[in-house]
Amino acid sequence: MTRFYSNENFPFPAVEALRRLGHDVLTMQDTGHAGQALSDQAVLAFARDEGRALVTLNRRHFVRLHEQDPLHAGIVVCTFDPDFEGLANRIAESVGEESSLQGRLVRVNRPAR
Repeated sequence: MTRFYSNENFPFPAVEALRRLGHDVLTMQDTGHAGQALSDQAVLAFARDEGRALVTLNRRHFVRLHEQDPLHAGIVVCTFDPDFEGLANRIAESVGEESSLQGRLVRVNRPAR
């Protein structure tokens, strides 16, 4: 299963759902980095140093960071979906059984309704 690091804007119920699916998800709250106004670059660097793919709703900024420097442990950008179980399932389907997303950008979109 995939090792993730979620930034502050990623919904905790989706983190819990990913954990129930067997993924190892570390949050900024878990690491004591919540509320510190860390830059996106610092968040991504922490994820890279920990060997974790970043999972976020902040698509625009992290897509730009990926384009500037693809040397990271992976970035999963998502559209917001209040169906947190569905969001977690789509993330899990998108990454498959891969344990590493090294240098990859994965986009997970909310289904059209």
